[in-house]
Amino acid sequence: MMLMEAFAHMGGMFRRRPRHEILHQMYVGGIKSLGVITVVGMFTGMILALQTGLELRRFGLQQNIGTAVTVVMLREMGPFMTALIIAASVGSAIAAQMGTMTVSEEIAALEIMSINPVRFLVMPRLVALMIMMPLLTVYTNMVGIFGGAIVGATQLEVTMTAYFDNARLYAENKDLYVGLLKALIFGVVITTVACHQGFQTKEGAVGVGQATRRTVIISFLTILILGYIVTRLFYTL
Repeated sequence: MMLMEAFAHMGGMFRRRPRHEILHQMYVGGIKSLGVITVVGMFTGMILALQTGLELRRFGLQQNIGTAVTVVMLREMGPFMTALIIAASVGSAIAAQMGTMTVSEEIAALEIMSINPVRFLVMPRLVALMIMMPLLTVYTNMVGIFGGAIVGATQLEVTMTAYFDNARLYAENKDLYVGLLKALIFGVVITTVACHQGFQTKEGAVGVGQATRRTVIISFLTILILGYIVTRLFYTL
């Protein structure tokens, strides 16, 4: 119900104060996460290329690692790894902030001043992650695919040209679109879980820690389950 209420308040997202808060949350949740996303995305692509290439080389097919890495990054690993990073860093931070505001009665003070906490706090964070998650996923895909190309060129005797030609030949636009849909869904999930756990915080500082822990666990499990469901809907039915 909190999520539905946040969607209902999106009509006012272009007003001055909500717009400023959305931009701030996009910077905090997106731009400041680029460093860790770069490292994780790069090594995800490198690991995929190395493990896949070692097996394909047994059959003389290592030139196909471009397709393998690109398709897996676009469909699954790009949005999945991005979501895990954002859930662990941004989601936990949102839960801690909301939990602290709840136990210190700042949320109650907002309600007393006739300020809707969902409109004031949840909606900007929801919009920010809905925008940034697909963008960060595209960045993760690019970094991961490039990392795979480096491994192919340096360790598997697959030239950059052959790698990217193979990737373009077999990767489809559908793979990208499904991955971006997953990223959008994951952004909604992370924000919803984090804000809900923050609003439900009790027992002072101990409760804030518990809310942060529950946010990460629930977000991880939900991301795994929804990732499987979306893949099954688009590729097996």
